[in-house]
Amino acid sequence: MFEVEIPSALAAHAGVPRVAIVLGSGFGGLVDAVEGAERIPYSAIEGAPVAPQNVVGHEGALVFGSVSGTRVVVFAGRVHRYQGVSALDAAYPARLAAALGCSTFVVTNAAGGVNTDLRVGDVVLISDQINLTGDNPLVGWPGPAGGVPFVPMRDAYDPGLRSVARDVAAQQGMTLADGVYAGLLGPAYETPAEVRYLRTVGADVVGMSTVPEVIAARALDLSVLGFSLVTNAAAGEGLSHEEVLEAGAVAQVALASLLVGILARL
Repeated sequence: MFEVEIPSALAAHAGVPRVAIVLGSGFGGLVDAVEGAERIPYSAIEGAPVAPQNVVGHEGALVFGSVSGTRVVVFAGRVHRYQGVSALDAAYPARLAAALGCSTFVVTNAAGGVNTDLRVGDVVLISDQINLTGDNPLVGWPGPAGGVPFVPMRDAYDPGLRSVARDVAAQQGMTLADGVYAGLLGPAYETPAEVRYLRTVGADVVGMSTVPEVIAARALDLSVLGFSLVTNAAAGEGLSHEEVLEAGAVAQVALASLLVGILARL
């Protein structure tokens, strides 16, 4: 089933959060910005997908609370297709966010820099995405009642939310680069030839998440805002997950401040 029924462990939160935020690798510290935080492990949520093995940097819990007076639910970690789950399960955060009554869906991820103008530590405001995973969470979905399963993706990342993000970043003296996110299956990092291909097709950053979530979010009429943190140069020497986590730890304070400012405007 594409739509999610609210698990009993979350029934008290139905209709409460307005904004859902998904935290990528290395961003776990952003939950410190949540006031009155209530943590619920994914393992305690009936129907939540559990990968055979957790990825370091992904806590694996839902966090309910408030940020800048806005009620939020934070997904502290996600599962990925490369962990052996389906695209439908990888899109679970968007599906659950819609069931809980959220209207806005914010995604963050660690990404490799494809555009040579990007440097480690840059924050990219995602303007569009390219699905190169070879899969789609909508496969087999008949569409909403009385509808069709063909979901428009022209403005997958909401132009109005992106404008708010730029305004807040400018007020905080933070530089945001616009960029296109390419989603690959993983878990192998990209070869130099693949990076050249990604540049040719218009990608600025590349990662192994986000794409299924955003497709599902748009199918469920959630407005999407997305950020990539450039944690490494794609196909660079010495590439490692530890490098990703270190870059995330350095940048998450600035990104937390940006998200707090954006939520205050919603």
